[in-house]
Amino acid sequence: QVQLVESGGGLVQAGGSLRLSCAASGSTFTTYRAGWFRQAPGKEREFVAGTRWISGNTYYADFADSVKGRFIISRDNSKNTVDLQMNSLKPEDTAVYYCAADATLRGLNTARDYAYWGQGTQVTVSS
Repeated sequence: QVQLVESGGGLVQAGGSLRLSCAASGSTFTTYRAGWFRQAPGKEREFVAGTRWISGNTYYADFADSVKGRFIISRDNSKNTVDLQMNSLKPEDTAVYYCAADATLRGLNTARDYAYWGQGTQVTVSS
């Protein structure tokens, strides 16, 4: 069982940056898949970024096309955290952002493949 708590959301102007953090507790998190999803009002939850353990301290990362080159996902296993650095933010990035994790060997970009979810944190980008 894993508990996830997100932090770092807020209001930022277009072009600005925010860093979201997801803290995991309750289990060894190192080998878990971890991802960030977002959901805007009236829209379905969509994949943003994710990481999958390969071996040692090496992780594979993937990003939605809409955020490639702007967002960075990173993990700190000493703190059991996975962060999302969001740069060059746009109004269309406005959404509730969710952290997700799962112990199984599945893909990164499908919400139903994650068993554990945080409560979400609001990100609002003003134009």
